[in-house]
Amino acid sequence: MAMNVEEILEKGRGMPVPRREYRDGIDISVIGFGGIVVVGQEPSVGKDDVAWAFDRGVNYYDVAPSYFEGEAERKLGVSLQPYRDRSFLACKTGKRDAQGARAELERSLKRLKTDHFDLYQFHAVTTMDEVEQILGVGGAMETYLRARDEGKIRYIGFSAHNEEAAISLLDRFDFDSVLFPVNYVCYAQGNFGPGIMAKALERGASRLALKGLAHRPWGESEERSYAKTWYRPIDEKERMIQALRFTLSEPISAALPPGEEGLFHLAVDMVAALEPLSAEERSDLLASARDTAPIFSSF
Repeated sequence: MAMNVEEILEKGRGMPVPRREYRDGIDISVIGFGGIVVVGQEPSVGKDDVAWAFDRGVNYYDVAPSYFEGEAERKLGVSLQPYRDRSFLACKTGKRDAQGARAELERSLKRLKTDHFDLYQFHAVTTMDEVEQILGVGGAMETYLRARDEGKIRYIGFSAHNEEAAISLLDRFDFDSVLFPVNYVCYAQGNFGPGIMAKALERGASRLALKGLAHRPWGESEERSYAKTWYRPIDEKERMIQALRFTLSEPISAALPPGEEGLFHLAVDMVAALEPLSAEERSDLLASARDTAPIFSSF
């Protein structure tokens, strides 16, 4: 018999967050800690949140310099210090040229109080022009390759907001991983995600999931009840469970929940008790998105 929401939460709270292989025998928690979680918090609260997450088995942390003008990096750097040598830290740059990427890399290393990133990513690649700039002469990839030789980057990846650009990058470089939306509404209503997934599997790139708990865009006159998400997140517990099950049933290593503390805590509390979706459950969930606008679309 299927468990209800409270049974799932009760069981999940008593279990560590499961881990899956990223690559090369490195295991990361299936729920990652997005650096936005610590934004807006008092320093002591941020430290407590990171400590709580680490104690629950979360060892994958992801951040970017653009998150709230560097606040996420600065606060996560302090909070993660006691656990840095036992964690997998991913960062990003939005710069597409070599010089800009180098400057942002060095600043991020200082803010995060570390001498290297386990994963460094091109942030939110959206256009083919960006692809050409990143990979061209004087492009940011030159910095990434040098930094990898210097030991400042271990793995190279990117996050994608456009399927065409993501597939082009995967075809043109042997990326270690790609971070992209794996969300049932985007799959069902925007056909966004399956193409990147297929190409990443073909190319042997590890898959990391964004936006698994995104629901839809905010309405123009809608009160934005969550200050740290640009989309309306899923916050109803039963729907959260189904959405997370969908994302984690895909061939991914880990998923990053929204940066809202409460939603992150719920994801951590429920994930160990979740089972993969059956084919029938998956079909029903995709059908339930019929009248929902996706936050990303390939159309």
